[in-house]
Amino acid sequence: MAVKLIKISVVYFVIGVLIGMYMSMTEAFDFTPVHVHINLLGWMSMALAGLIYVGFPKAAETTLAKVHFWLHNISLPIMMIGLALLVSGVDSAGPAVAVGGTLMVLGIIVFAINIFKNVKQ
Repeated sequence: MAVKLIKISVVYFVIGVLIGMYMSMTEAFDFTPVHVHINLLGWMSMALAGLIYVGFPKAAETTLAKVHFWLHNISLPIMMIGLALLVSGVDSAGPAVAVGGTLMVLGIIVFAINIFKNVKQ
């Protein structure tokens, strides 16, 4: 799971940087929340989780690690597409943000459980 998390985090990093570049070029910063969340929850959080799993391979081999990976990677696009629509004026996109956000929190809780359960000295 470590390598998968690190590789997918780089994909989110590229997406986040491209959104930032677009906003800079157009001088329209409506998508700042999307840019920030993709960089934080996509790039940074996944890269750090991947590095933690490199250091603690026992935790990386668990079902909890797989569940975390999939919840994170299903919820983030749902939440970010919903957020992009929401800041673009599509008020009906709120539930997508809520569903994606809830799944993200569940994924992070699964990650935390995995860490507390399987990361030992």
